[in-house]
Amino acid sequence: VQLQASGGGLVQAGGSLRLSCAASGRAASNNGMGWYRQAPGQEREFVASISWRGDGAIYADSVKGRFTMSRDHAKNTVYLQMNSLKPEDTAVYYCAVSLSSTASRLTDRYRYWGQGTQVIVSS
Repeated sequence: VQLQASGGGLVQAGGSLRLSCAASGRAASNNGMGWYRQAPGQEREFVASISWRGDGAIYADSVKGRFTMSRDHAKNTVYLQMNSLKPEDTAVYYCAVSLSSTASRLTDRYRYWGQGTQVIVSS
């Protein structure tokens, strides 16, 4: 599975961005997928995850109510809609494919990782 993340950029606090992650190669359509992020000097942290069916999305407390994860099976793509962005959301965002069909916040369930896309939120 190859993952290509895109959509990052520079945005002012309070603004919005939509990240995309396209999967190719061996299909990930039967797998849960997730978004993680890593800020400079910090460990990678869970952001959101969605089941193979595209329901039951779960979120980190820090983004709940502001971020929405979705998937489009026809395009083999998952999305992360990020609203009301804050400077503390600044990080490199990574998408990943889980070995499980359900949504999960357990990092060791994720086998395939994309290259990351940079999000910078200015105050």
